Amino acid sequence: MSKPESPDHLSIFDYHLPDELIAREPLERRDASRLLVVDRGRSHIESRLIEDLPELLTPGDCLVVNNTRVLPAKLAGHRVATGGAWEGLFLGSEDDGRWRIIGQTRGRLQPGETIALVPVHPLAAPVPTQELRLLEQIDGGIWLATPLPPGQPMEVLEQFGTMPLPPYIQRDIATDLDRQRYQTVFARHPGAVAAPTAGLHLSEDLIEKCRQIGLGFEHLTLHVGLGTFRPISVQKLDDHVMHSEWCHLSSATCRALNAVKESHRRIVAVGTTVVRTLESASAHGTLQPFDGHTDLFIRPGHEFHSVDALLTNFHLPRSTLFVLICTFCGIDLAKEAYRTAVANSYRFYSYGDAMLIL
Repeated sequence: MSKPESPDHLSIFDYHLPDELIAREPLERRDASRLLVVDRGRSHIESRLIEDLPELLTPGDCLVVNNTRVLPAKLAGHRVATGGAWEGLFLGSEDDGRWRIIGQTRGRLQPGETIALVPVHPLAAPVPTQELRLLEQIDGGIWLATPLPPGQPMEVLEQFGTMPLPPYIQRDIATDLDRQRYQTVFARHPGAVAAPTAGLHLSEDLIEKCRQIGLGFEHLTLHVGLGTFRPISVQKLDDHVMHSEWCHLSSATCRALNAVKESHRRIVAVGTTVVRTLESASAHGTLQPFDGHTDLFIRPGHEFHSVDALLTNFHLPRSTLFVLICTFCGIDLAKEAYRTAVANSYRFYSYGDAMLIL
């Protein structure tokens, strides 16, 4: 008899997904998605609709959302020295104004080279020339670059960039519909290169219905980074180096959530980014305000201190997000839920359906 694999081995976190179940377009309405409800206490799985969310929760429970805003961070241009096409992604900026970018082109980029940006979307009027001078390449293939002329990153990105989409959507340039729907209705703080996708299901109407029945609604911020696109490339979870992302949990939100706990109601995380932030902020056992980077990797053995329930999308196999789901739900129940979703033709990934783990 073969020995069962350890929950540290990546192969445990795999599943088969037919390509036709990958959602590459949003539904007509945000709140029209199906909802797979997983009750951990009863090991029970049932199909509902996302619009049923208010009746699946209890007055006094609190939804916590990530109010990050996806940047128009995808850029295009050419190498001034060779004329060769270049495309890249803005990842952030340093205090001294230097940009952090990644990019691809034919041939090898060299320090001192200049990239001339070209607007991805046609503009009504000409824009001033904007270039990026490459300074040095650091870890992870990231370049430090100086914008020429200097300027506020958001202004440059609004003129030249477009919203980056996950590779599985198979669309190089975001459409007008993408720019509306690959953004939550509560997005406030620019800084993400990918959407916190569980929040995409929440329309203004659905949020209002949740409030009307007595559910709380709190915000935090985690700027979703490049690591969200990167699969786990090692076979043992112990060997995986987790990406770091900046997050913020305010004192006011912390007080509100601690009051929920004291009243014996549930904190319902809307998405894995919320889980990661709350669990980082409660690493010492109690929820505390948090402002900084987290590289928390939630994997089997993690003890949850803050999150009681989770609304989430369906995630890629062999990813840190699916590992998180298996850790919160239990590996066997999570994989059974995913098999149920596949068998019932649920839509997967960013524009797909949702799962509520109670």
